[in-house]
Amino acid sequence: MNSKTVKSSIAGPAGALEIALDLPAGPSRGVAVIAHPHPLFGGTLDNKVVQTLARAFVQTGWMAVRFNFRGVGGSAGSHDEGRGELEDFLAVVQHAAPAGEGESPLALAGFSFGAFVTTHAFERLHPARHVEKLVLVGTSVSRAPAAPVDAAAHNKTLVVHGEQDDTVLLSDVLDWARPQALPVTVVPGVGHFFHGQLPLLKNLVIRHLASPAV
Repeated sequence: MNSKTVKSSIAGPAGALEIALDLPAGPSRGVAVIAHPHPLFGGTLDNKVVQTLARAFVQTGWMAVRFNFRGVGGSAGSHDEGRGELEDFLAVVQHAAPAGEGESPLALAGFSFGAFVTTHAFERLHPARHVEKLVLVGTSVSRAPAAPVDAAAHNKTLVVHGEQDDTVLLSDVLDWARPQALPVTVVPGVGHFFHGQLPLLKNLVIRHLASPAV
């Protein structure tokens, strides 16, 4: 991602998990854990949307932690259709921002399959663990059903989707969001990977992160 990205590995549920860490220029506002798209379709921690999310978090003072799900890159194990990947996500959270006295503020984010996993991680952590911000981009809601977002967390949640996404249809995302009355930010004319509109995506996320914590 940049010359200051530090890659390492931690112990995960299925063996080593490869992680990438980016630090803000000044004091850290907290820890943001960011999940990548589907491992069986080329998703890795170096995905451009995932890197864009990391840049937005770093620019607003967060420490950004990306990681490869099991079976991807330097991470051990094999794809587990979201079940094991949720455990991977939670293991990274516990490593980067351990729960307990003096715990760091926490944000969760994901793209596509990673956003699906992020919804389930949030469901598992909330409300026992305070999550300051939740960012979901191109959220998988059909092939991999996303969990609902607690109504009490809607003000801290940003859901962004491309109008012309042919990987995850906007209509399916709206069907998921409608019963929850969860707002969805739609970017006109954009597909799943936000080609040509990554700067806009970054600015939308930055604006959300700059809003007061709730």
